Amino acid sequence: MKTNTPISIKIIFAVFCMFIFGNTYSQDKKQMNKTLFGKPVKAGTINPNNGHIRCASTEYEQYLQEKNPKRLTSAQFEARLAPLINKYKAMRTTSQSGGIITIPVVVHVIYDGEAIGVAPNITDAQVQSQIMVMNQDYGKMLGTPGYNTNPVGVDTQIQFELAKQDPNGNPTNGIDRVSLNQPSWSDIDIDATLKPATIWDPTLYMNMWSVKFTDNTLLGYAQFPDGSSLGGLSTNGGAANTDGVVSNYDVFGSKAFDDGSFLLDATYNKGRTMSHEVGHWLGLLHIWGDSTCGDDYCADTPVHHDANYGCPSPIPLSCDTPPVNEMIDNYMDYTDDACMDIFTQNQKDRITTIINNAARRSSLKTSTKNAAIDLFANDAEVKLEAYYPSSICGAVANQTTQKVTIYNRGTSNLTSATLNYNINGGSNTVYNWIGNLTTNKQASFDIIINSASNGTINISIVGANGGTDQRLTNNTDSGTFIIPTAPSNYNYTSYVFRLQQDLWGSETTWSLKDGSGTTLYSGGPYTDKSALPLPTLITKNWTLANNQCYTFTINDSAGDGICCGTTTGDGYYDIKTNSGAIVVTSGSSFTTSESKTFTTNTLGTNKFETSKDIYLYPNPTKGTLNVRVPSDFGLPNSLTISNSLGQIISRKEVSKESDLTLNTSYLSNGVYFITVVKENQKKTLQFIKE
Repeated sequence: MKTNTPISIKIIFAVFCMFIFGNTYSQDKKQMNKTLFGKPVKAGTINPNNGHIRCASTEYEQYLQEKNPKRLTSAQFEARLAPLINKYKAMRTTSQSGGIITIPVVVHVIYDGEAIGVAPNITDAQVQSQIMVMNQDYGKMLGTPGYNTNPVGVDTQIQFELAKQDPNGNPTNGIDRVSLNQPSWSDIDIDATLKPATIWDPTLYMNMWSVKFTDNTLLGYAQFPDGSSLGGLSTNGGAANTDGVVSNYDVFGSKAFDDGSFLLDATYNKGRTMSHEVGHWLGLLHIWGDSTCGDDYCADTPVHHDANYGCPSPIPLSCDTPPVNEMIDNYMDYTDDACMDIFTQNQKDRITTIINNAARRSSLKTSTKNAAIDLFANDAEVKLEAYYPSSICGAVANQTTQKVTIYNRGTSNLTSATLNYNINGGSNTVYNWIGNLTTNKQASFDIIINSASNGTINISIVGANGGTDQRLTNNTDSGTFIIPTAPSNYNYTSYVFRLQQDLWGSETTWSLKDGSGTTLYSGGPYTDKSALPLPTLITKNWTLANNQCYTFTINDSAGDGICCGTTTGDGYYDIKTNSGAIVVTSGSSFTTSESKTFTTNTLGTNKFETSKDIYLYPNPTKGTLNVRVPSDFGLPNSLTISNSLGQIISRKEVSKESDLTLNTSYLSNGVYFITVVKENQKKTLQFIKE
């Protein structure tokens, strides 16, 4: 039972904590320049042992309150919640607590075009393992790591189930894979862009996101319930388009179910990051109340001095009078996954009150999105993947690639499908897909779009397994495509890169890669400074190969670039030719990342490039590919095959006519390019491998 601690004892304990935990504080102080949601990270938030930020839910709630003045403050929220909890407790004592509540869940797996099983595109099995862990933990399931023998440990009677219906009433396995053409996501970008673009109706689903954080020390965070429906003021609805829980992909799921495909952190690999964050989503506070000897409003949890990390031994004593062991195994502490196994009765009281009263929580009790619907034998679903190219190595004029994903939502294996697609509403082109997909599995393929400008692609399924597709409501999709611009060319091979850091050097990294993806130059993260002047200007001289394509990328893990300080000073970067006369790129106010692709070509007129007599046949090809070069040009020097990302796959020296015949049978199906080089001339041609 929590009691009021006398002031004299609090002072003595505070001095004791300063002595015992002084080393922890000094380590955290070194990292105080790290930011979350635009604010410096508080001391004690960062694990002193490994630098990880276990949870950013408290900082996120402060950010939401600042964005929306109508959102209840924490004090207002607790004032409204308290009488409702007391009412529930009275009902509980008369055996009116109700039964198990099952919450439909959708997991949005956010990736950047990677194959399933390649980070951060985690497998279905890894996703499903997370749901199993949460059911074990919230159900205090006997014989699992979620079971405990603590007399105050309880089954919360909350369970979770992956959705079986998508927002349109079509079948789903509750796993929504979304490729957004961005390698990582900052906290600000997730809130402003990612969540609103991908969220399913939060009154019908609990939304979970597995992402790759730009700040790889952050594990996860959640949105607390909106308190406007807890009585008192009129309802304002809160932030509906961001409501849910987010974690880094490598802490989503448990190694206990690993089938060899899981991508998990070495320490946080038992799924407890999401057990913790869903606790916040259901209204629970950190067990130390986010202050020294703070209140989590649960009388049956000891009063913690602060967050605990690792699996501390001996167990710290609490702030209670008399002191008792802190509850380091509570899911709402910061201990390692292996240490957690308990929710208490009073925590259950809060959860039950929230699930029965809070906006976008109470409606989940009656949601039927986890109810099975009738399935057909032949049911294919089609989706267009988002694709936002800019200037890229290997770009072909007036051409882009659209990735299409086909899903089997039927009970029979999907072995073939016929699709029609058109560009800007024009005539249809038929695409015949062949494969073998079991229920809820997927496959992707590319469509080459030739267009002089950006536009719209429309696609539909017109047949499955050689017959009629038995469900029409998931057979069509539309999307916009962007024709990439050719990289800017510069007639130089010597460049100067300059970087003026701001005070937050640990947030900044950069790299220069060639067309094959090899990193030639890189830098960061750098050291933070606590005050002006800004760090010394960094200057690097680059010598680049002629007739090549390069991509420069600069990143900021906090998502606010290297500029715009009011009292801290602005940073910037630029790339110039060695004379300084021409600026290749420059900037400072980017958010998470900014890239520039350019080429170096100091050669003269390229006769190959303008020649229409150089071509490939047969194209498309299933194996042998021939390069035809006019006899008056003579044999080229070399032939280089690269993929659509500009990565070199093979290079062949040409010394005789037969060298112009290539074997492409080793290539997987897709779009490739051959660069024909003769002395100071070259021409790049596209071919399709079927």
